[in-house]
Amino acid sequence: IAWTTWVRTGVLKLGVGTPQEVASYYMGGSHIYCTGDLLKQVQLAKLFSDDKHFVDMPLQESPELVLKKFQQLVNVTPEGILSKEQLQQFVSSSFRDPGQEFELWEPQDWMSSPQILAKISDQKLQAWASDLNAKWKSLGRKIKDDVRTRPMFYSQIYVPHPVIVPGGRFIEYYYWDSYWVIEGLLLSEMAATAKGMIQNLLYLVERYGHIPNGGRVYYLCRSQPPFLTLMMDAYLAHANDTEFLRENIHLLEVEYEFWQRNRSVSITVGDRNHTLNYYNVQIGEPRPESYSKDWELASDLNEDARQELWAELKSAAESGWDFSSRWFLSWPPPLPATLKDTKASAVVPVDLNAFLCKTEHLLASFYRILGKEPFQAALERRLEAVQAVFWNEAAGVWLDFNLLKKQPNPAFYPSNLAPLWTDCFSDQAAAERAVRYLEGSTVLSYKNGLPTSLFRTGEQWDLPNAWPPLQHMVIAGLAKSSSSRAKEIAFDLAQNWVRTNFALYKKYQAMFEKYNVDGDGKPGTGGEYQVQEGFGWTNGVVLQLLDLYGDRLTSGSPSTLFKAWIVAACLFLLDLKW
Repeated sequence: IAWTTWVRTGVLKLGVGTPQEVASYYMGGSHIYCTGDLLKQVQLAKLFSDDKHFVDMPLQESPELVLKKFQQLVNVTPEGILSKEQLQQFVSSSFRDPGQEFELWEPQDWMSSPQILAKISDQKLQAWASDLNAKWKSLGRKIKDDVRTRPMFYSQIYVPHPVIVPGGRFIEYYYWDSYWVIEGLLLSEMAATAKGMIQNLLYLVERYGHIPNGGRVYYLCRSQPPFLTLMMDAYLAHANDTEFLRENIHLLEVEYEFWQRNRSVSITVGDRNHTLNYYNVQIGEPRPESYSKDWELASDLNEDARQELWAELKSAAESGWDFSSRWFLSWPPPLPATLKDTKASAVVPVDLNAFLCKTEHLLASFYRILGKEPFQAALERRLEAVQAVFWNEAAGVWLDFNLLKKQPNPAFYPSNLAPLWTDCFSDQAAAERAVRYLEGSTVLSYKNGLPTSLFRTGEQWDLPNAWPPLQHMVIAGLAKSSSSRAKEIAFDLAQNWVRTNFALYKKYQAMFEKYNVDGDGKPGTGGEYQVQEGFGWTNGVVLQLLDLYGDRLTSGSPSTLFKAWIVAACLFLLDLKW
């Protein structure tokens, strides 16, 4: 599971730049940004408040020279451990500040008044949507050509087209974030920018055989929820660019096969074997961007247990849910559990398989457009497997399956309803059952958004946080149901979410990556870092909800609306009296 072995055998031949540059990078740069004594000493010295800062710093000299100078210092230092002052001096002389690999970039297809604004009845929400549309300009980045010609000097993975980044500490592109960013761009009529982002991801598939978690070499060993084919579908719905599809459909297949080849597991139900997918990154060592946290978490474990935990943390990070009680082996509460109990590779997730079900459906549809017929059988097998493994008749919803316990996780997570969004079910009564499932829990009592779980673990993908992509999946899944009650709940959830986001925007003039469902509403909390502003997928989700319900959504708080109704009623009665 050594990083260097994985890189040399799995990535080296597919890298960017000349073979010599790629070899130089992976045999030198990986020992700076991904593993090795330099990384370990700098991160454990905590030179920066955020471990991500160091691994995002470009080199001032070649990695070979930087490593040579570091080794010379180690050789003349007692026990080979440099002081914090020595490390600070070394880093300042050998590295540059993060962010210098990018140029600010304003999308050429940006427009001030996209048609979506005219669909929004509430004038305050319309003005807000205009502000969100303008934020695409501040989140635009172009990677400098020096990253292409000298990749060994950077942890940034080069892509040829400009990107819209999430924001805050996330100054590079991220895989699943990009789906909601692209949907927002398309609603802002920025199809060229959206297409460029998809082209970047196809570029990565062509070179690495998969899409990394994000745009850094330390993310290469893990991916994120597979949305590439869904992005292509969103783009085609706006642009009808079938030639683009024809040229790249083989790469959509390559990415799909990565999950089938590397992230699949067989589960037996009755006398039938079903193949499903899970997150499973079998590479140890601490995450470079969170090195000191991972090191401290595993400090009292033996070497084998440490490496196993670090691999499990990477698997959970691959899910996008980093971190959550969803991946804890000791569930459900009141059994005590902490981040150290993370066992993500033991969980077969409902949502991942729902996303791949949608991928199979779309690939089958795309091939029919191009006059071919593969993938229909794969889709049918997936539908059968999702029903057999995940559907829980007693709960009336789909539940994650635990491989070690050989049983479903009964806990609430919005991901339990993902098959509604991706149409990964055959029984049309499923939506009605899902409504009863929601109404039978306490989750609809939270007026600031749908909580990510009902457990307070201190992790960011748990209570009290609510996350934009999860709101969208549930709302969109319920909204397209034939159930009138499902449609009502979808609108109520959308109204709550838009109102929460708008209220905090008025207060802070900022959009956040996550929100707190407690009290009157505030930015999200918990996890490994402070809540970040920006924010790509938050903006995209709000624009999608405004597109769906723009003629009905209102900006006022429930109490304000109630007061307005009282005033209107009084005026009506006075009018009757006169």
